[in-house]
Amino acid sequence: MSVSVLGAGAFGTALAISLARKAPATLWARQVGEMAKTRENSKRLPGCPFPDALTVTEDLTAAVQADILLLAVPMQKLRDVLETHADLLKGKHLVACCKGIELNSGVGPVMVISQTIPDATAAILTGPSFAADIARGLPTALTLACADAEAGAYLQEELTTENLRLYRTTDTIGAELGGALKNVIAIASGAAIGAGLGESARAALMTRGYAEMQRLAAHLNAEPTTLAGLSGFGDLTLTCTSEQSRNYRLGQSLGAGRAFDADTTVEGAATARAVDALARDAGLDMPITRAVAGLLDQELDVATAMKSLLTRPLKEE
Repeated sequence: MSVSVLGAGAFGTALAISLARKAPATLWARQVGEMAKTRENSKRLPGCPFPDALTVTEDLTAAVQADILLLAVPMQKLRDVLETHADLLKGKHLVACCKGIELNSGVGPVMVISQTIPDATAAILTGPSFAADIARGLPTALTLACADAEAGAYLQEELTTENLRLYRTTDTIGAELGGALKNVIAIASGAAIGAGLGESARAALMTRGYAEMQRLAAHLNAEPTTLAGLSGFGDLTLTCTSEQSRNYRLGQSLGAGRAFDADTTVEGAATARAVDALARDAGLDMPITRAVAGLLDQELDVATAMKSLLTRPLKEE
């Protein structure tokens, strides 16, 4: 078995570090000169030295010789990366390590892989995790979703490490949706805390946001139990309650009226807009998602958004 991680952001780097503690692994990025010298990703993941068994390279042709390729690139750039390097990726096990819904198409990462590299085995690795925890060897449990049950079992075995425990499912749609939609609810939760609305408001947003996640999952024929697992409920809990989450921090900035670092990748922003459009087209009621999209597009402020949620018609839970 050999594994390469394509993309040296914090999460990709952390996965590469964990995997290299088990067996030789490769981390690919366009520029790795500094990392190769210091044996650390000081920009994205400082304080986490590379194991000796981790090779860092700018040579994509060499990196894709691995049996399994983890695609740790932002969701909105995934299709472009796959199309650009399609000839090199044919027939590979391609595991998406990004979370979100593509803005233009409304599909998740597994579908993007299937559409662009049809003969690849497409999967997704998702769940409650922070890069720093993984890199430091702290215990983390994730969901590995692959429609091909046999391939999923193979990937589960090969990608499990001393601190990464993987649970597998064939429900790729449910796993995609959990990882994508929890980011939207995290923005809402951060906005509530940033605006000083309190912990009770956050709890309400998390709970009703989870109902929205289930609503869309049912519409797209995902398994309800998937959303109750690591990739749904587990990831929602982590992302909505920690300042390590970029989506949560973006929400805090929106709630407090502060500027947010434009260079920071926040998958939930594009996902909120994509899911809002999808929900409108499908006639689904997803008011929290709509409010987050409105906040991001500066159509609403937090006070107006919260009022719109609190004055909705009374209903049964």
